[in-house]
Amino acid sequence: MGALHRARLPEPLASRYSEALAALDRDRAVERLWRRDHTLWSPDPREIADRLGWLHYVPDAGERARLDALVAQVRQEGIRHVVLLGMGGSSLGAEALASSLATSPADPAERGGAAESPPRLLVLDSTVPEWVRRVRAAIEPSRTLFLVASKSGTTAEVQALFDYFWGETTHASDDPGRSFAVVTDPGTPLAELGSARGFREIFINPPDIGGRFSVLSLFGILPAALAGLDVDELLARAAAARAACQPGHALADNPGAALGALLGAAAGAGRDQATLLVPSRLAAFGLWAEQLVAESTGKGGRGILPIAGEPFASPDRYGDRRLFVHLKLASEPDAVVEGHAERLAAAGQPVFTLELADAWDLGAQMFVWQVATAVAAHLLGLHPFDQPDVQSAKARTHEVLAAWERTGELPEVDAPRDLAAALAEEAPAYVALLGYLAPSAELEAAVAALRAALVRRRLATTFGYGPRYLHSTGQLHKGGPPGGLHVVVLPRAMANLPIPGRGYGFATLAAAQAAGDLLALQAAGRRCVRMVLDDPATELAAAAAELRGGGA
Repeated sequence: MGALHRARLPEPLASRYSEALAALDRDRAVERLWRRDHTLWSPDPREIADRLGWLHYVPDAGERARLDALVAQVRQEGIRHVVLLGMGGSSLGAEALASSLATSPADPAERGGAAESPPRLLVLDSTVPEWVRRVRAAIEPSRTLFLVASKSGTTAEVQALFDYFWGETTHASDDPGRSFAVVTDPGTPLAELGSARGFREIFINPPDIGGRFSVLSLFGILPAALAGLDVDELLARAAAARAACQPGHALADNPGAALGALLGAAAGAGRDQATLLVPSRLAAFGLWAEQLVAESTGKGGRGILPIAGEPFASPDRYGDRRLFVHLKLASEPDAVVEGHAERLAAAGQPVFTLELADAWDLGAQMFVWQVATAVAAHLLGLHPFDQPDVQSAKARTHEVLAAWERTGELPEVDAPRDLAAALAEEAPAYVALLGYLAPSAELEAAVAALRAALVRRRLATTFGYGPRYLHSTGQLHKGGPPGGLHVVVLPRAMANLPIPGRGYGFATLAAAQAAGDLLALQAAGRRCVRMVLDDPATELAAAAAELRGGGA
């Protein structure tokens, strides 16, 4: 399938890996996976029997015809942007594909107005008002297609974003519905809304595909096609991976089973921090993999912490809880990443390398990782298709908003505010930095510096933008292994942006989501820090410098 894998493991993990492969063979795990046997994970079929459609799904002729017709219309009409309004599994896969594989110019002006050029895909999965405002400033509503994506059709962030952009579009068009298309499950409120408002297209995804396993369904391939990607090539690579992961192959040669066996064996042996080493071309793959692994395995006090985008450190700074998974891109070698992987292996750290022939093998990798996650969950005795702790943050957010509607103020959350003091009090198993912020080069440089300072202290780190992470690593924060320190970062002031038809705007919504998650974390007995900053980029950089000055 254009991908090879190689494990370089120290003892006793090498033995644990061999034992995991033997256990999968005894359990006939691969055969049972492909038979959709729910007992591989639980005697109860709920949220399993109806979540395995991703194993076999390929768009049929009718779906492809509608997809191709929409792509042709968008190009012929000179649509400049496709704005994907989604969260979690409805957005992260599409973003990973588009940012890794798109070849069209980033600026529509660079295309010289060519009507047949693909539009630029913008993924909006934030309620932070500045982020929403930036997307609005980048587009002309009359020359934009808004793709509204939600499996349930009730995702709160997606509803708010739709309300805002519907309002903006009605000012620019006599037929605003033509500026919208939907991807959702059958019979959802979103499908009904699309019919009532006259949306250009309503795509119904198979209901037996869970959100975080949906990247190779319409949730991923429709935005990919609109962005100009070769969907046929993407699906062909996925098909090759599907064949390689079928029963009939030796488990050590089955890339999904082999990776899943190692993830499960490593986590069972205490190496539950799966750290991704990814070439810069495929950097966004980490966002997708984080959600898949964290939300599938982080529950019941157990699970695998996926770590993406972490600055590199010397091998002695990583301790004994890491497993390194290295994606090697044969067509575009990344000397920095490959050199780091070699140094780690030489130092005795466990490194599992997956080789991709070229970037299009990302389609294959996504299928491999879905199989691996399901296999690892079996070895760990976990149900990979539910997310029992996600609802807690949603419920707390509703409570916070209800309080705001009664009093006009958001309730204050009592949480420590000094990161250095929290680190001095007790060293955490990992530090999750959670920013309700809009991205910028300065902010991301400051976050990278802070993560690097923490890694120097032998601490694992993750970073997620809020509220995106609530649909990704948020499940693991509350339901996974204890010991993390969750650092919510907020600006002291957010310039509000009204949401039509609501008494509150995006600033209130984002602040309520941050407060709701803090309350949910505290209720779950998890350690938290709440940093409210006047200038987040400058102050996070200062925090990094302070930690470097006092670090080992």
